[in-house]
Amino acid sequence: MEISHLIARYPRIFHMANAGSWPSIHARGLLSATAALDRLNVSGPLRAKFEDRHRPEMASIHPGLSDDIVLRDQKPMPPSRIERALPPDLTAADWYRLINGKVFFWAQRERLLRLLNSYGEFEHDVLTVDTTSLLSSHASRVRLCHMNSGNTWPMPHPRDASIFKPIDEYPVRPSGLPQKEVVELVIEYGVPDIKDHVLAVTRMRGSEELGSLWRRT
Repeated sequence: MEISHLIARYPRIFHMANAGSWPSIHARGLLSATAALDRLNVSGPLRAKFEDRHRPEMASIHPGLSDDIVLRDQKPMPPSRIERALPPDLTAADWYRLINGKVFFWAQRERLLRLLNSYGEFEHDVLTVDTTSLLSSHASRVRLCHMNSGNTWPMPHPRDASIFKPIDEYPVRPSGLPQKEVVELVIEYGVPDIKDHVLAVTRMRGSEELGSLWRRT
């Protein structure tokens, strides 16, 4: 896929974060779970608990401390279901490590709203990101995915690491449009300069916009 076609198709992408996390993201960048564990110097069995295992609920790395980072839940991919989606040479722990090493953006607002609505009354900070700006700094690190890589409902569709493709390897039609719509835009490890690419941050509950937290002027 050509970068120009990607930008034209998805000029804005979206990241859904825990409510109240924007100040931390602005200060520290957008961190994957792996990057957060590195930043807080977590190792050994405690690290494995966060990085290699299923998180059915949100989890604080350092509860009660000022530098704490809260990791998102992985409710839609319990071990019993993700194992059914993986090839024989990949374990559930392998997949959790893979996913935990990435940061994710929704390419389509409809997908974002679907996930927000699945959390009912819980509030979130939603980052709207300028695709052109992000790609100008990170295009070589971007991977595109045609599916929700962290979901196994209603069917545990097959997946492995190859679902994350470099931009120029993403399949397209003769017109240059994607054969399958991009669902996730993914960057390995983290985006330390995410504040430079964010257009707006909105507090949301489901599809309801509760207020503007920040807007580029």
